[in-house]
Amino acid sequence: MWDFADLEGDLLSALKHDGARLLEQCLNDPEFPQPKAQLEPGEQHAGYRTKAVLINLGWITLRRPYHYHPCKSQGRCPLDSAWGFVDSYSPEVLRLSCRAAASSGSYDAASHDLLTYAGLAIDPKQLQRLVAAIAPVMNRWREAQQPAPAQPACGEVMCIGTDGTGAPMRRAYLRGRKGKRGGRARTREVKVGTVFTHRRPTAPDQRPERDYQSTSYLAAIVSAENFGPLLRHEAIRRGMGWAKTVVFLGDGAVWVWKVARLNFPGAVCILDYYHACEHLSLLAAAIYGEGTPQARRHYRLWKKWLLKDKVGQIITQATEALPTEAGRRKAAKLQINYLERNRTKMFYQTFREAGYFIGSGVTEAGCKIVVGQRLKHSGMLWSRKGAEHLLSIRCALLSRWFQNFWKSYSKSGQALAFAA
Repeated sequence: MWDFADLEGDLLSALKHDGARLLEQCLNDPEFPQPKAQLEPGEQHAGYRTKAVLINLGWITLRRPYHYHPCKSQGRCPLDSAWGFVDSYSPEVLRLSCRAAASSGSYDAASHDLLTYAGLAIDPKQLQRLVAAIAPVMNRWREAQQPAPAQPACGEVMCIGTDGTGAPMRRAYLRGRKGKRGGRARTREVKVGTVFTHRRPTAPDQRPERDYQSTSYLAAIVSAENFGPLLRHEAIRRGMGWAKTVVFLGDGAVWVWKVARLNFPGAVCILDYYHACEHLSLLAAAIYGEGTPQARRHYRLWKKWLLKDKVGQIITQATEALPTEAGRRKAAKLQINYLERNRTKMFYQTFREAGYFIGSGVTEAGCKIVVGQRLKHSGMLWSRKGAEHLLSIRCALLSRWFQNFWKSYSKSGQALAFAA
């Protein structure tokens, strides 16, 4: 009694084997059209070299022209770059490898997924090397993209947000860094940026909704000074110049508003309403005592005042009610200073009436799906470059330009230009 699953698997293996042999024969045929392999100055043709290459159908052996530069004592096979090979892997295998590495929970899981779903046996360490080779090429391609054309049907308001989240790092990449409350640092901050568009609500009781699949993501382990221009360039590529209004959403971190001030000077700046409410809770607890009925009552009242553009009244009332006890007074003043520093970003009634988002939930969710779901599994420790390479590919996938990159990469002669 035969097993249908075995029959199906054997037939697929046979078809892939025959397909690999057919493609191998075509590519090695001198009459088969191939990209022109031009000699560079000082190079000379030095025969042919064979190479085993893993394609989606299996392993094949290719015979390619070899160019040698006597003065430099080095040679190359131009067709490798023209075809888009990296090491011994074809562009389609590279695409599948990058997708699996960025989408699976670990490199080991990605290796198993590739074997299970595509029949490709690639070692986890090799997957890591392929990601390291491709991620910089993807970044250069993205940076070279022109701004998106105007889209009258959507994009009336462009929202830009940024936040930070920690990624667990190896000790060698934490030297000289202090952790929370003076302890040993265990993470490096990954700065995450989001860009999305939405239209203004058509009715007063409606809330804004993001345009479908309009969110793009950016993530990097860099300083705020370096992250700001990256985020600005992403917003420009997304068509910031066409948006009627630009809104910048963030929490109360100083570096967030520095990014906004230096890179988005004309944006409407909005402090995340829910972060503001957290500080109101701390303020009420400092003045009236943590957990007391009076603290809860003032917290509920101040939340309502925030939604009515009454942040000034909150500051006045809290200042008049400052406690005499030194510790509580200091804690209350800290929260009042926070409100003072951000008061122009807290006119939530005005922002809502204008049809803007008042919460930075999209960016906070971005921290989880871009960084948390791949870099924060139990036992993971990263190098800076290793983390950034994966983050680049995850951002490409989640921002929906991953496939466009591979279409361009696979075009004859384009891989060489991207890899330069």
